[in-house]
Amino acid sequence: MDIRLTKRDKHYIEGTEDVYAIMQRILLRENKVDQEKEHLWMIGMNQAGYILYIELIALGTFRSVDIEPMNVFRVAVMKNASRVVLIHNHPSGSLIPSDNDKDVTDRLIQVGRILNIELTDHLIITPFNYLSFRAEKLMDKLEKSIKYVPTYKVIEQIRKEERKITREKLAIANNKIKAEKDKTKLAREKAKTEKERRKKLEYNMIITLFEKDISITDIAKIMGITTKKIEKVIVELKIKNSIKLFTNN
Repeated sequence: MDIRLTKRDKHYIEGTEDVYAIMQRILLRENKVDQEKEHLWMIGMNQAGYILYIELIALGTFRSVDIEPMNVFRVAVMKNASRVVLIHNHPSGSLIPSDNDKDVTDRLIQVGRILNIELTDHLIITPFNYLSFRAEKLMDKLEKSIKYVPTYKVIEQIRKEERKITREKLAIANNKIKAEKDKTKLAREKAKTEKERRKKLEYNMIITLFEKDISITDIAKIMGITTKKIEKVIVELKIKNSIKLFTNN
């Protein structure tokens, strides 16, 4: 689920304090029942730290084995994020990372390397405080871990999923372009129809006023158009009437 930032929130990340300030407000937005559940979020950024998205990945108790890495990184690939931060809350109020927290981080570091997306930090948050894996040197330790180094087959599967997501992204972009083209075409056709309608209305009005023996000068004043334009319509009318008269004879 995509989470939108408010006007109060910063739209770029300079450090862990910025991450916590944003995520604390997001956590406090939740109703009391949901605050008592574990949430797993990911923030995706470009290289400069500008936030591209915030995604709620999981709600409720989660384990390393339950987290599908490509589902976690799907939006990151779609949005061309080069850096991501993982965040989850502990409803108990404890900021001590569990073995499962470390395992999830370890796995995602390895998958991020294959995708060239850096997992820069993992924050555990409560409504009042937070712990940063990076600040606690846990990220340094996990980045050296070989526990979840993927096999060749796993790497190939991850890359296959990445290609699939890239194709989906391209299809979405193409559909968006097509929709914009269709919208532009429809707008042009609508404008053309409206222009023709107004032209016909103006033409009929000139003829009606002329047939009531109103002078060309007065018609121009009434309709706010030039006498030259009126004269052109009258000439066309006379030609049509002449042709009609000639045909009848």
